[in-house]
Amino acid sequence: MTDAQETAADSSLRTTGGAPPDDVETAPIPLLEPREGIPPVIADEAALAEVVAAFAAGTGPVAVDAERASGYRYGQRAYLVQLRREGAGSALIDPVACPDLSGFGAAIADAEWVLHAATQDLPCLREIGLVPTELFDTELAGRLAGFPRVGLGAMVENVLGYVLEKGHSAVDWSTRPLPEPWLRYAALDVELLVDLRDALEKELDRQGKLDWAHQEFEAIAAAPPAPPRVDPWRRTSGMHKVRRRRQMAVVRELWTARDRVAQRRDVSPGKVLGDTAIVEAALAVPANVHALATLPGFGHRMGRRQLEQWQAAVDRAKALPDSELPQPGQQMAGPPPPRAWADKDPAAAARLSAARAAVSALAETLNMPQENLITPDTVRRVCWEPPQSVTTDSVAQALTAHGARRWQVEQVTPALVTALTSRP
Repeated sequence: MTDAQETAADSSLRTTGGAPPDDVETAPIPLLEPREGIPPVIADEAALAEVVAAFAAGTGPVAVDAERASGYRYGQRAYLVQLRREGAGSALIDPVACPDLSGFGAAIADAEWVLHAATQDLPCLREIGLVPTELFDTELAGRLAGFPRVGLGAMVENVLGYVLEKGHSAVDWSTRPLPEPWLRYAALDVELLVDLRDALEKELDRQGKLDWAHQEFEAIAAAPPAPPRVDPWRRTSGMHKVRRRRQMAVVRELWTARDRVAQRRDVSPGKVLGDTAIVEAALAVPANVHALATLPGFGHRMGRRQLEQWQAAVDRAKALPDSELPQPGQQMAGPPPPRAWADKDPAAAARLSAARAAVSALAETLNMPQENLITPDTVRRVCWEPPQSVTTDSVAQALTAHGARRWQVEQVTPALVTALTSRP
């Protein structure tokens, strides 16, 4: 770290619960260049082997980041991976040219990986063989420490006193070759990540929350891959307008046809056909291609072959027997939506109201978001089906069964016991 960066990192310890003291007025310093310059993009096995050896010989945590092409390409694959470690410097790896990075993952398996918003990057990293056994999530650390803004740029500025240029976050990272300004941006994303980790560790320790953070990080590292979504077509934007089962079938058929085209062409589904167009077709259930062409999203720029493709999907939905039409509501595990509780179970609604108020007050006292103290879904489940005998032990067991970490159970149990036993 340069002298200026050491000074900025030291100043981070002046923060208190995410807010610098009033008497400190330090203008943030723009971070314009990586300290060793922009590293070359690793795009062949020989260069990859050299970088793997360098990182294996390095020391301390490994900063890791990944860039995807959301909004441009199908899926959430990584198109650039950035890493940095003391003694090895920074590396930019092209996972399209080097799709198997399991050897790299094995070389740094014993190190702590530092990521920002780890749950966003871990799925695409797992696809190419990068799976951490130990991690530190700087975004989650910021939440637990009470920082009001936890984006990487805001955290680096508020904690370390540097300004990161964030103008390339939403570009098409599948572009080849990648422009130099994008590579500079990508390298800078891991430039101070370990420094940020060290400063946040000190702040969490000062607040008595470091063990809480470690429990959260362990849970993220141990979590299995998320299962595929059930009926992903139900997440179509504007779906709330679609009421009838036949119309829902049109959404399903159009969504499925669009997904096949998007996957084949490797483009974002929204670039093939917008959600708005799907919903418009579902509401209208057009009789033919000419009627379809009059709807928003199916205008004159769309070719005849495309129109016929979408009309065929509509026709498939129209031809389905009633027994094969989708049901209005997705089958849900767990309690009903809270808005229905007052009618279905007034006592449960009262418990939920008391529990929410108690969790909100506790989160404010602990200076962290409510959802990080305990997930709203966990609170709902415990309030909907509380233990037969509400005691400290039974509530703690219920929270643990729903996936709450030990620190969450210890903090939340007394408040929930009071909420579950209080009379409205």
